[in-house]
Amino acid sequence: MYLSRSLHIVALATCLAVPLGAQAPSAAWQIVPQPQSSLVLSRDGRLIGELGAQLRVSVPIRTLPVYVGQAFISIEDQRFYKHDGVDVVGMAAAFKDALRGHARGASTITQQLVGNMHPDLIDRADRSISRKIHEQNAAREMERHYDKSQILEAYLNQIHFGHGWYGIEEASRHYFGIPAARLSLAQAATLAALPTGPALYDPVRHPDRARDRRNLVLSQMVDQQYITPAAAAAAKAEPIVTVPSGGLSAPAPYVLDVVRREAEANGVSVMNGGYEITTTIDADLQREAADALTTGLTRAEARAGYKHPRFASRAQGSSDYLQGAVVAIDPENGDVLALVGGRSYADSHFDRATNALRQPGSAFKPIVYAAAIADSITASTIVYDTALAIPLDRNAVYRPRNDDGQFLGPLTVRDALVRSRNPVAVQLGLATGMDTIAALAHALGITTPISPYPSSAIGASAVRPIDLVTAYAAFDNDGAAVTTRFIRKIDDASGRVVFAERPAPRDSVLDPRVAFIVRDMMRDVVTRGTATSVRRYVPDRIEVAGKTGTTNDDTDAWFVGMTPEVVAGVWVGFDKPVAIAPGAAGGSIAAPIWGDMIGQYYSRRSSGEWNLPAGLVAVDFDRDKMAPADSTTIPDRRYTEYFLDGTEPGDPWALFANGPITF
Repeated sequence: MYLSRSLHIVALATCLAVPLGAQAPSAAWQIVPQPQSSLVLSRDGRLIGELGAQLRVSVPIRTLPVYVGQAFISIEDQRFYKHDGVDVVGMAAAFKDALRGHARGASTITQQLVGNMHPDLIDRADRSISRKIHEQNAAREMERHYDKSQILEAYLNQIHFGHGWYGIEEASRHYFGIPAARLSLAQAATLAALPTGPALYDPVRHPDRARDRRNLVLSQMVDQQYITPAAAAAAKAEPIVTVPSGGLSAPAPYVLDVVRREAEANGVSVMNGGYEITTTIDADLQREAADALTTGLTRAEARAGYKHPRFASRAQGSSDYLQGAVVAIDPENGDVLALVGGRSYADSHFDRATNALRQPGSAFKPIVYAAAIADSITASTIVYDTALAIPLDRNAVYRPRNDDGQFLGPLTVRDALVRSRNPVAVQLGLATGMDTIAALAHALGITTPISPYPSSAIGASAVRPIDLVTAYAAFDNDGAAVTTRFIRKIDDASGRVVFAERPAPRDSVLDPRVAFIVRDMMRDVVTRGTATSVRRYVPDRIEVAGKTGTTNDDTDAWFVGMTPEVVAGVWVGFDKPVAIAPGAAGGSIAAPIWGDMIGQYYSRRSSGEWNLPAGLVAVDFDRDKMAPADSTTIPDRRYTEYFLDGTEPGDPWALFANGPITF
């Protein structure tokens, strides 16, 4: 084996030792601009991702510490400043080593550059002598047209450092979380170790190998008098420390897809690179949403009776495990603060937050209740949770039932929402009119059709998660519909703003008093209803309201909730609907994920309070009597009920004096 390799090097060395008459391939010697990436930033300027054919941000060599280039020269091309692009002395040494059974490469930095920069003209995988000759000629021609500083700069910005990261700036940001201008000597030497084997010396996966190779680089720098032995010793004493998540402040691959589509729809070709995109994303909340979803879905897989494939033991390339999605927006302007479209972007690029069509179940009910309150039905009106038989077309009969299989009889509208009683929501939908319900849903931001059937009142019509969250914003902000926004602005390479998106004007679609009353009922959902699990994570000082949702056979679990600053939704289910597990519901699976995320969010910030709109009448009520409180009402039964001016207590039985509404 060594003999054949040596003969090859003998022939090659012979060729290299004499001037070559063959011309370099056309243009192979030219330094040409390389593909750049567009940086995607959070609202406060932190990196959350990049877009482009290659992930590269080129930087001038003058901005780098001098030891950065020296580290690469010391390990890759010690005679860089002495040769004309081809190191004949180095080739002779490589030939000598090969004869001893220690074959190694002898390509100069310039040769590496022409091969990597022009792979269509010089194929570095080709081991033939003719390819090597072409590469040499191109390297010599490059050295005739460019000075050493230009060549070294192009090389540092060209080479691959692993993980799809090209150039010194990318490597520095993704491995160490800093720009290349701030690299320490030890960090520079660590990166200089990578070109010969990015996977072999990866400091993330193989820190021990990376340390040994780094220390070799530092020793070489001492031998070549670039640094002192003391500086090398100090650098060698430093541990290999890389930043988590590849230097990204938050994992946001699904956000990147949305940003790319929206930018291109507005005429900005961000995939061509060179742009800086400032998004609406809150990096901390984005990370907390991703973490909470991961934790919550793992917890759901551990439930008794769970019989589906688990994420940890999934087949390669499969996505048939339990999925989830999270969306959080600013209720004041529609800015998307966080979006997680699935459990693993590597397994599935399908964005369930923006594209999935799923039945929302009871999470749709607040829209029904809002239409009813706007139609002068009060929160204290007494309704019947009872069996219904509603005639439909073609002699069909619709019989809504409750998840627990029971009917509780007369309840107030408030308690019916808190306990999520399906027959009550259906009756309210019929009393108000399903066309009215559909119109309100669309005005609030739901873009999918709402079928004019009674079952739509309890969430039978499929919606997109992001639309449902957007619709809830009006309950949070005193009745205004908002439009979601992902991009604040896009700057080109010169810093010129090429696209800026202002928040869309708010459209008042709900009476602020109606929004307040429905939100107040949803506060009870969290305090004593189907979403009490939220309070295990979110402290009492934070005002919270929301609604759970669970579809037939426990195939979809939802919680959409709000604080004065954030409205967010969580969906859990399988891409192909199937029962999750016995007893799996919005309150037991989705609500804890929401609570975990929001609890983390408020662990570092304070919260405001919701407004009390003018024109509301507050009345002390007795929860058990379903009537205004009196001297016999004990404190535990006493609560405040709110009414639109003019609808305060009369006869709470009036609407249903003749029994349940069925048609």
